[in-house]
Amino acid sequence: MRQVPRTSLSHLECSVANTVDTVRDSWTVLVLRDAFQGIRRFDQFVESLGIARNTLANRLESLVESGMMRAEPYQDNPVRYEYRLTDKGKDLFDVLMTLWAYGERWNPPARADRQRAIHIDCGHEADAVVHCGHCGERITRHNVRIEPPNEILTRSGTADISG
Repeated sequence: MRQVPRTSLSHLECSVANTVDTVRDSWTVLVLRDAFQGIRRFDQFVESLGIARNTLANRLESLVESGMMRAEPYQDNPVRYEYRLTDKGKDLFDVLMTLWAYGERWNPPARADRQRAIHIDCGHEADAVVHCGHCGERITRHNVRIEPPNEILTRSGTADISG
C-alpha cells in the first residue's frame, strides 16, 4: 500500500493543531495508551494492539523523534529496544484520561470485564475532569473563552465556544 504524505498543520499556529500533528493518528494514541499501562517492548505492542509491524515501527520512530518516547536497548544481538515515555510523553496522561472518560460515557466497550481506570487514592473508578491550574475550579466549555478569538468568528460576531 502506498503511503500518502502527511500535510503539516503548523500553518495553523495553534497548540491543538501542533499536538495533533505530533500525535498523528489513532495508532499513535493507542501506542501511548499501552505505554502508560507499562508495555515497553515492540512485540508486546504488536500483541496488545494487533498492529502491523511496519506501522508500529513507523509510530515508535515518530514518537522517539518527537521526544515523547525514548528507545533504550535491552538486548545486544540482535539489538532490541524498550520504548519508554519521556516527560513530554507523560504530559499526555491527562489527555488520554480525558479520552478514556469520554469513551466510557459515549462509546463504552460492551464487555463487562473491560479495563477500568481506578483512582488509587479513593479506590473508585476515575472520572477525569479538567480543572483550572490557578483556582482549582472545573473547566467547561461554558466558563472558558479563547483569546484572541478565531478571526472568522470575530468577523461574523459569533465567537462563542459553549456550543
